[in-house]
This record gives sequence, structure tokens and C-alpha cells, in this order.
Amino acid sequence: MFINGEWCAAVSGKEFNVMNPATGEKITEVADGGEVEASRAIAAANDAFEDWSARTAYERSQILYKAWELMNKRREEIAHTMTEEQGKPLRAAMNEVRYGADFFLWYAEEAKRVFGKTIPAPRGDQRFIVLHQPVGVVAAITPWNYPASMVTRKIAPALAAGCTIVLKPAEATPLCAIEIFKILEEAGVPQGVVNLVTGLNPKPIGNEFTTNPLVKKITFTGSTETGKFLLRNASEQMKRVSLELGGHAPFLVLKDADPVFAAKGAILVKFLNSGQACISPNRLFVHESGLEAFTNEFVSRVGRMRAGNGMKENVKIGPLVNETAIEKIDRQVKDATAKGAKVLCGGYRLMNNDLHKGYFYAPTVLGNVTPNMLVYREETFGPVAPIIAFKDSDDILAMANDTHYGLAAYVYTQNLSAAMRTFEGLRFGIVGINDINPTAAAVPFGGMKESGLGREGGYEGLTEYLETKVGGFSV
Repeated sequence: MFINGEWCAAVSGKEFNVMNPATGEKITEVADGGEVEASRAIAAANDAFEDWSARTAYERSQILYKAWELMNKRREEIAHTMTEEQGKPLRAAMNEVRYGADFFLWYAEEAKRVFGKTIPAPRGDQRFIVLHQPVGVVAAITPWNYPASMVTRKIAPALAAGCTIVLKPAEATPLCAIEIFKILEEAGVPQGVVNLVTGLNPKPIGNEFTTNPLVKKITFTGSTETGKFLLRNASEQMKRVSLELGGHAPFLVLKDADPVFAAKGAILVKFLNSGQACISPNRLFVHESGLEAFTNEFVSRVGRMRAGNGMKENVKIGPLVNETAIEKIDRQVKDATAKGAKVLCGGYRLMNNDLHKGYFYAPTVLGNVTPNMLVYREETFGPVAPIIAFKDSDDILAMANDTHYGLAAYVYTQNLSAAMRTFEGLRFGIVGINDINPTAAAVPFGGMKESGLGREGGYEGLTEYLETKVGGFSV
């Protein structure tokens, strides 16, 4: 753990194991902190806030620039750590480190763009001035599926705004966070400004985050269930809350789209991180005119995808996070087949060539999927692609919007008018139009409905860490 500028063990002396999900082997042990450590870290962040918030934007910017340089310099090292503790193929890990570093670069500039304004007053002897000031101590909780970029996506705007922060990484993937905090330390972040609390049991740390009055903002990426819990607890003290939660993304292949081109794009985003991404398409809606061509291309390519340890060459499918994830996916596949779905590819746990030591599931394609199936209704978070045919008479927007989630959606079409109508009609925070990667540090990321509150990335992500203050002057 990193508290008040020092690396330290848990007060109890306890540690917990970090495991490799591809091999089932122990990587190392890290400090098992809890409520006591979280409280110490919050106090340190609070003590550091006055000095850090008073520093100029230029000073904060220089530190973020340094962090960006160091993270890029150590990209390969961090990527290896990520593949070992999270499982994703090394190439994908390298891409994530680059993406994560981009947040330091972007907010190094945005730190200098926190502008105020004057507002014309109704009286001649009156003036209005608007200021944006840091909210205070931030408590952050990050997920296991993107263990580097989700850390920087929270830390960078918080520091740019002038906030101090305490971060709790996912218990399955603390090592990437540790490496990033080493970078922040070397970059010159002052004592107490950034704090890291690792722990096997997230509940006591989360409770301390939501109940400690020194914490002024909670930012969380993870499940909708946990997000609702944090929101309820944080409401007792009216803390600011940002939540990036679950998704159930539709992927729409309209009648005029090139089905083969769409299939190539769908594969790339569907099996990203073995399907363990909140923006992963969970329902592939394909117009009946292009269904055969789309399905043939999709199944052909999926069938050639190699699963295995992410350290090996040509591996496209890494392990799932744990046994529970395997069980959930298998339950969805069995439910679908029992209700009439057809397994076009995969549909089973991978056990050969030492894969039984990890948590591997064959990349799977399901046809004849209908709304009464679990895979149609639930977030999958794994390498299972359900294909649903639709007709001209179907209201495809209503079908796509028929979910409690509203994070990401994708549309393939060659018609500009159809693209605009669909973009405007989809009730999702992020929409890719013939684009499978509608994300970047410079653009806002977040969802509607039960997919969360607030935005991360872009200028909007910075405002989540700022309070607005109005001064009325009588002159």
C-alpha cells in the first residue's frame, strides 16, 4: 500500500494472494488492508488537499506530463504485469497501457483549461463571477478488467482539478495499480496527494469511503449492483458520485450495411478482452437480408481464434477472471440452447493443453436467439455472441433500447440519414457508427439508465471533480 507518501504493510500484517487466471498459479502477495488503512489514507489526502489545490495548474500539469512520460517508458513492463495478473493477450495489454497513459497527457493540458466566467448582472452596480474549484478528497474504486487505464482515468482528472485521492484497486488485479503509483511517486506527486489501499475484502474499505465525512466524492467503475450500494451509502452525506457500471450493448447491422464488413468489426469488439468489457456487444441484431453472409463470416473468423496464455504469440482469447464467470456464461449458453438457440461455434469450457488450469471458455456464437433467453437479457461479460435476426417490420430501435442498461451501442449502415436517426434514437451514452472503438482520453465516456452517472474522459470528466462557485459583487 502507498499511504501519505510511504509504502507500507497492513496494520494487521496480513497479505493476500494475487493469482494468474491463465495458469492458476500464485504470482505474489500484497498487503491486505481494510477500514483502518482506508481511514489513514483519507486523513493523509485531506491533510495534503490545501497545499495541492493551491498549486498552480502549471505545477500540476508538469507532474502529469512526467507521469505520462514514465508510463510510456515502462509500457512493456506494465503490460507484462497486466497479462500475468489479468490474462489479456500481451498485445492488448500494451494497447491498454498506451491508452491509460493518454489520460495523464490529456489532463496535463486540461489542468490549464479550468476557466471561470463573468455573467452580466441585472443591475449596474452588480457583478457575477463564476469559479470552478476542486471538490476535495476523492475515493476511487477501479475494476479488474482494465487494471491500468481505469486507474489513470480517475487519477489524472482528479489531480488536474486539484483534488487529492485514495484509490482501491480490484482485489484480483492490484499489481498494475502498484506500478502506476510507483510512477506517480517518481513523477513528483507530493506526499499524501495520491494514496493506494489494497485489500481482499472490498466492503470495509467501501464503507469507509462512503461514510467518512472527509471524502467529498466517490468514483466507481464496476457492477451496477455495487454501484447502487455505494450510491445509497454516499447519499447519507450527499457526496458527489460518478458511476461507470454495467452494459448490454446492441450491435445493429442495418439492411443497407455490408454484412461481411460489419461481421469483421463485430468480432474485434465482441471478443475484446475475451468479452470482459462493459462496452462489449451483447446482442447482435442483423437484418434478415444480410444474416447469412454476416453469420458465415462471423463464425468462420471466431472458429479460428486461439485461446490460451496471453504471453504466447497469436493468442486472441485469454482467460476469464474466475470460476464464477465461467459458471455464468455456461448457464446462459445452456439456457439459450434449451429454449431453441443453436450453437454455431464453441459452447463449452476449454480443458485441453493445460487450459484446465485456468478459466477458459471457447469463443461462442449462438443463432436463433430470442428475447426469452438469459443471454438476451443479462450482461454476459464473456466470449459469447448471440445473433438475432430482424425484419423490416421490426422496430429495431425499440429492440435495441429494450434493456435497463445504456452504456454503449454500435450501428453499421451506409446511409447517412439512417445513421443519424439511429444515433439520436439509441438510449445509450456511447454510440459507434461504423466504428468499434468510439473511445479516447479526449472524449466523454459514460452511460444512461442503470449504466451509471457522470462521465469520464474529455472536459466533461474534469468537471466531475470540480465545484461551481458564484460570487455576487455589489460595486
